[in-house]
Amino acid sequence: MAEVVRLTQPDSAILQRAARVLARGGLVAFPTETLYGIAADHRNGEALARLRALKGREPDKPFPLILARAEEVADLAAEVPGAARRLMARHWPGPLTLILAARPGLHPALLSADGGVGARLSPHPVAAGLARALGRAITATSANLAGGPAVSRAEDLDPAIVAGVDLVLDAGPTPGGPPSTVLDARREPPQVLRQGAVII
Repeated sequence: MAEVVRLTQPDSAILQRAARVLARGGLVAFPTETLYGIAADHRNGEALARLRALKGREPDKPFPLILARAEEVADLAAEVPGAARRLMARHWPGPLTLILAARPGLHPALLSADGGVGARLSPHPVAAGLARALGRAITATSANLAGGPAVSRAEDLDPAIVAGVDLVLDAGPTPGGPPSTVLDARREPPQVLRQGAVII
């Protein structure tokens, strides 16, 4: 059973502790600007495999990422088109996931069948602070079993999720509502793959 840590405000010591859990290959449930998610270190293949098994997620569904900083997109994407840069300037930090052509070497669990990687910059202080504390992108998959409801409160997490992660950061209810909008920024014009919180 995961330890639950309650945050009334972002706490750097707690975020550093959570980042150490991720660096060791652990999983952390955390709040985002929309719903609760599960973080894994995107460079740790064992953690990504554990996350997929916990959620029961299909192998052809890649994990999107929350960046530690906007500039990190250059480490993950082979190319950042001008349209993508304009969308980043307008909507980041915010619930807009951009699909970009992935750089070689990223873990397959992060890649779509056609070589895309999805990333966003979160405005939520805990989500953003966790990625910054780790120093690199974290996964941003919703904190639910595959096909189950996404949740906006830590107390509503499925017991299997709580049992399967190492730490839960409970910062109270998130705004809820639709998840992030997913936009394929490799196309011109960019194509909406999932309409969500950001209207494009």
